[in-house]
Amino acid sequence: MQLFYNPEISEKDTQIIFPRDESKHIVKVLRKQEGDILNITNGNGFLFEAEIIKADLRQCLAKVITVEKQPAPPFYVHMVVAPTKMNDRYEWFLEKAMEIGVHEITPIICEHSERKVVKINRFERVLQSAMKQSLHYRMPKLNEPINFSEFMTEEISGAKFIAHCEEETEKAYLQNKIKPKEKVNILIGPEGDFSIGEIEEALKNGWEAVSLGDSRLRTETAAIVACHSVALVNQLT
Repeated sequence: MQLFYNPEISEKDTQIIFPRDESKHIVKVLRKQEGDILNITNGNGFLFEAEIIKADLRQCLAKVITVEKQPAPPFYVHMVVAPTKMNDRYEWFLEKAMEIGVHEITPIICEHSERKVVKINRFERVLQSAMKQSLHYRMPKLNEPINFSEFMTEEISGAKFIAHCEEETEKAYLQNKIKPKEKVNILIGPEGDFSIGEIEEALKNGWEAVSLGDSRLRTETAAIVACHSVALVNQLT
């Protein structure tokens, strides 16, 4: 199944008007014609089946035939991950986290971060592409980048874990701390890890230190391991 994304659609709509660039892609590139059926999601859990009634390069028009809503998952994963030095590694994390099932992502700027500026619009496009490729109907919430100290002042609900490599701190394995059907927030640091001061600040603010295993992992790998651990615990219950 080929999935299209249009965040403007609501479950009450009877017609879908595609913007010029997507209309051109549907009609000229994919060679879709009047009468062909399209599958579209609005990123809020809905799948729309629509029939093309006007195959126009400038404004493709489709009539909604059926609407299906995907049940909301019983758990919630919020990944708070420092941007990587190489942008493509962070984009790889976004793509794979989307496939596994992530609900919210916050890029966090730390003391040891080598990349302090990110292109949030590019990240949005990566998530959209991954959502369509993996046939998910829910678009994760992507927050604006935030400094570590500022993030520590935010009101965060649910379980809060910080995964770091500092050996002096006692840490349990993440998979042993996750409870099914709950909201989980996980902090993952940059290539140079969190600073000692950041770890101490997190612990003072109610974040619990956890380990992702005995191997030393790259930022993007650690984020995927953590995300998958939450998804796996919930799938096994």
